[in-house]
Amino acid sequence: MAIAAALYSSIGHGGASAYLAIMALFSVAPEVMRPTALALNLVVASFTAARFALKGQTNWRLLAGFAVSAVPAAFIGGSLKLGPEIYRPLVGVALLLASVRLFWQPRKLADRPVHQPSLAVSLPTGAALGLLAGLTGTGGGIFLSPLIILFGWEDARKTSGIAATFIFLNSIAGLAGNLASVQRLPPELPVLVAAVFAGALLGTWLGVSRLPRHRLLQALAIVLVIASLKLLCT
Repeated sequence: MAIAAALYSSIGHGGASAYLAIMALFSVAPEVMRPTALALNLVVASFTAARFALKGQTNWRLLAGFAVSAVPAAFIGGSLKLGPEIYRPLVGVALLLASVRLFWQPRKLADRPVHQPSLAVSLPTGAALGLLAGLTGTGGGIFLSPLIILFGWEDARKTSGIAATFIFLNSIAGLAGNLASVQRLPPELPVLVAAVFAGALLGTWLGVSRLPRHRLLQALAIVLVIASLKLLCT
């Protein structure tokens, strides 16, 4: 859990997809997995969002364009149940394709000029990602970050700042959409919280200012590969 939090927080993510994979490996009950992943997401994403924001690495205007529609959609998604046989293959393939593009010429991607999308683009995109975040028990950053990078809406470091806050907001909404699931949080949660917080300390130290922008893109690509394989193989 700590290693996963370090890797994911370096690119502004909470790590929910990795936590879900780890819990699956240890045969944690499915009804416990989603609320636990979201709770750990809250810990890592809140700390990560604060660190990127304090360094001026968050584009608040772009974030708002996605979050306004994403948060209510994540609340709805958290209250719904969708068969994994539907979303797992589709999302897994999409993430794998995005990772391939990020591995290819990361310096060129990192250095190109950026432009902000219109609200006509960001609002429906945010709603779709928020719904997906609530349904899958993630914060949605795993889907938002590659979109921002691939469409050139922001640079790599500010994308991390946007993703962290986006994940934090959606994780709250996802849990609120299924408050009954909070009762299934495991008694080991404090130990898990300590582990992911320790990982986030290291990951954000690297991500905020020490990793070059093209290395951030490569780290994001690695995370996407992990997440896609988790979806396709479970």
